[in-house]
Amino acid sequence: MMKNTNIIIVGVGGQGILLTSKILGYLALDMGEQVKVSEVHGMSQRGGSVITHVRIGQDVHSPLVDPGEADFVLSFEKLEALRAEHYLNKDGVLISNTQEILPMPVIMGNTQYPDQAPVSQKAVLLDALDLAEKAGSARAVNIVLLGVLARFIDWPQEKWESAIAACVPPKTLETNLRAFRAGLKGE
Repeated sequence: MMKNTNIIIVGVGGQGILLTSKILGYLALDMGEQVKVSEVHGMSQRGGSVITHVRIGQDVHSPLVDPGEADFVLSFEKLEALRAEHYLNKDGVLISNTQEILPMPVIMGNTQYPDQAPVSQKAVLLDALDLAEKAGSARAVNIVLLGVLARFIDWPQEKWESAIAACVPPKTLETNLRAFRAGLKGE
């Protein structure tokens, strides 16, 4: 049994945010926990922001995580990390891919991509795209970041891998497992 854990997952459409939430939900249920998941797609079909709230524990009533209450922010893109950082509690951990995906206003020249880095005291910033490509697919950034998250949530590795196996297409399983292990080990 774990204490209630609040996780915010952010990125842009097409990065696998919903799949990551599904894997976490499956895993939490497998571990005997209650879980609630809420998602906001925004303009996800056009590469816009996507955010999911995942609440895990034994006494979970609402699916939404309020600002200042997240134990983890898992970000698939740098700008989205900046946008979601306010969700972290004082001991929260930001886990973020350093990849920059230019939003439409930047592409159109109406604004500039922010030059700042996240300011969280506890942050794991990594080039998850590089690790995903080394694992066999650039599309596995989400699973690399899930591996990083697994460093902080004390559930057996085989349970994490079983949840991944239950949620990804069989033909992508080996690549996804390599990506998860790369994130878990940080290499």
